[in-house]
Amino acid sequence: MLAAAMLVVAWLPTAVVGVALVLAGLAWAPHAVVLVPLTLFVAGFVGEAMRRERLPGKALRPGDEPELAALVRDVAGRIGFREPLLVRVVPTVDASLAPTRAAGGRAYALLLGYPLLRLLSADQLASVVAHELAHEEHVRDRRTAALRFARQVLADRMERRFRPLARLAAPLLRASQPPMWRAELAADADAARVTGSAATAQALRRTGLLHEAFEGLGSTWWSALTEEDTYPVDFYDALETAVRDPYVAARAARGVAEEDAVAPYATADHPPAEQRLAALPPDAVAAAAYGAEPVTLRAAASIERWCLGGLAGLDDPDLDDDPRPVRLLDMAPDQLHALGDETGKDLLLLATGEESPERALSAALDALADGTWLRLAGLLEPGLRRMPAAARTTVAQAVLTAALAQTLHAVLRPAGWTRAHRWLATVLTAPDGTVTDLHELAAQAVRAGDPAPLRALLTAAAKTRKEAAA
Repeated sequence: MLAAAMLVVAWLPTAVVGVALVLAGLAWAPHAVVLVPLTLFVAGFVGEAMRRERLPGKALRPGDEPELAALVRDVAGRIGFREPLLVRVVPTVDASLAPTRAAGGRAYALLLGYPLLRLLSADQLASVVAHELAHEEHVRDRRTAALRFARQVLADRMERRFRPLARLAAPLLRASQPPMWRAELAADADAARVTGSAATAQALRRTGLLHEAFEGLGSTWWSALTEEDTYPVDFYDALETAVRDPYVAARAARGVAEEDAVAPYATADHPPAEQRLAALPPDAVAAAAYGAEPVTLRAAASIERWCLGGLAGLDDPDLDDDPRPVRLLDMAPDQLHALGDETGKDLLLLATGEESPERALSAALDALADGTWLRLAGLLEPGLRRMPAAARTTVAQAVLTAALAQTLHAVLRPAGWTRAHRWLATVLTAPDGTVTDLHELAAQAVRAGDPAPLRALLTAAAKTRKEAAA
């Protein structure tokens, strides 16, 4: 009943549109009105069929990658997964299992992100594979599978422009979430019994960090370089170098926590990372050792070229000219920082109506002190008004934090603060030699509702400029 209710709510907007078109057809073209619902049905069916038919990624055949194939085969045997498995690599940070067909029968495609293959140890990768295979075993019964499918359909519809009413969808999603979370936690426990609790915990943390760095820092690079008709040919090398940096890792960890906190409609099938870590068996010993180094990829160079081509759209027939390759690791820090998103400062100037970063920052800190900062965040990001209340505060904090950090950077640089970091523009060295992450400082101030630390920096910068001008 719950699955059926979710599907009804998911398709309700489409039904409303269909009825509206039928009524319009009755008014303007009665002879063709029967074609309206038929067209909607055929378009939806064909679109869904095409999405299911297109299997993402590049096939990694056992003969080409025997070490990876052996790892997957061994993990599958220990989990008790007996279905035929195809392994495919995708360019992003992903690990999932997709139903498909092979040799005329049912099979599964194990999708593994190239960053995971490259940057996880074999033990950690085995834990990821074990989780995905075990999870499929836990959601395979008919009732859970139907519930999972209905949740996926409804969650997808909630991301669309004409989405179902939240007051109808949210209670259904909340009611169906506990079984999904139980399956995830059970799969984590199964993975721990294969690779040990330590490797499973490391895999959970590392995967979250890589995903956040890829979607944050990595997406920023791609967005800026695409506008210049270039692409980072050493993207994966640069990402690997960046995530080893403690400031990048800390920023990514905060991003993971923020993402876990933003689940307005209970669409998340995974519990928050900290909850998953706390639920792991504390003393599970590895049943097998796969290795402390990444698994060997014999065709790593061609796999990386394929992944870069996919991200850069090199196979896009609509491109007039292929983008020009550039190297991130050869860029100076100033060039890397120029790729970053600096719109927060400009938006803060506009939202406060001030002409200087100093006055805009002072006005923002006043709003933080008197509790009107949510209104200011709404001016910075108008889309906040349409967000559910459960997510609005967390997203507003992130929006205001970014604007404060960027504006504070613009204030402090002329006051003698220097760049301290290759990857993050908001990590600066103070005149006394102290290294400070302005983004972290701003995040702490916004969470606490206490502008004093930021105001002290603003005052000190004003004093420095005054002394320099004297």
